[in-house]
Amino acid sequence: MNHILPTSIVGSLPKPSWLAQPETLWAPWRLQGDELVEGKQDALRIVVKEQSDRGIDIVSDGEQTRQHFVTTFIEHLDGVDFEQRATVRIRDRYDASVPTVVGDVRRSKPIFVDDARFLRQQTDQPIKWALPGPMTMIDTLYDGHYASREKLAWEFATILNQEARDLEAAGVDIIQFDEPAFNVYFDEMKDWGVATLERATAGLRAETAVHICYGYGIKANTDWKATLGSEWRQYEESFPLLQQSSIDIISLECHNSRVPIDLVGLVRGKKVMLGAIDVASEKVETPEEVAATLRNALQFVDEDKLLPSTNCGMAPFSRDLALAKLSSLSAGARIVREELSPATQTLNLNSTTSPSAIT
Repeated sequence: MNHILPTSIVGSLPKPSWLAQPETLWAPWRLQGDELVEGKQDALRIVVKEQSDRGIDIVSDGEQTRQHFVTTFIEHLDGVDFEQRATVRIRDRYDASVPTVVGDVRRSKPIFVDDARFLRQQTDQPIKWALPGPMTMIDTLYDGHYASREKLAWEFATILNQEARDLEAAGVDIIQFDEPAFNVYFDEMKDWGVATLERATAGLRAETAVHICYGYGIKANTDWKATLGSEWRQYEESFPLLQQSSIDIISLECHNSRVPIDLVGLVRGKKVMLGAIDVASEKVETPEEVAATLRNALQFVDEDKLLPSTNCGMAPFSRDLALAKLSSLSAGARIVREELSPATQTLNLNSTTSPSAIT
């Protein structure tokens, strides 16, 4: 990869209809046992090719092997009972039935490492893998054991660091932590949220990213956005802390949002994974619309540090719609690359990858 503005996706892509129910969050699997294992690997092969064919430079698994970006990780941990359910308020937006922490949480074995190793075998491009962040994990279950959100977050941070180190050893180049909770719980984020995130990334040689968005394009999230006024300034709370943190890449929602673009300047010096594709609308962005979003961001982030991406995951979309949006993302990035000086167009972006990637 020898160009600036390398493209990527943030989270999920739609799964094949033979693997899981289409256009559905927490979609039930349509296969079982060995057939499910084989089906997940087939889906990984497909999603790698689909991204590559549409000009995506940093390849993701598209969450093809998991039902949900948080709960699939949690269900493999000791100390969490999925039969003992409780109703909690998710990110102060909607109620959900969630599992209960009933004892000390532990990771008895790697969770996503086999899938990540398989993904690494499918492509020579840099690969990125997403994990839930500590604060978002504690917001997606009921704590019946620790009686302290902070203590549980530190426990999760240690577990996440174990998983991240194993993912790095499996050849993952960028490890992303999803922390939409940073846009809601500002006091906790400042008191210990960023600190627990840094604990999760401690000692990694792979690049690290934190993704903070306004959620999937589901009704609960769009209704919440409608209450936020003419400017969404939530990033103003977290960005100054993240700018001073050890996290390498800051990932944010941008296109069709009401986030003032100048807030990107608060993380000047960091790499920025900028959401240039709206996941709350079925309208496919034109390449020029994507390019306009990127041009605006380039006022506040250096061109060699900008990574065009999606606002969030696209699991609720049809596959055709999601793939059309990916094509527009890469086409829009290509427009802006061609506008930039020849000297910057040939910048080598191997700093985006670890030595494990074949570039």
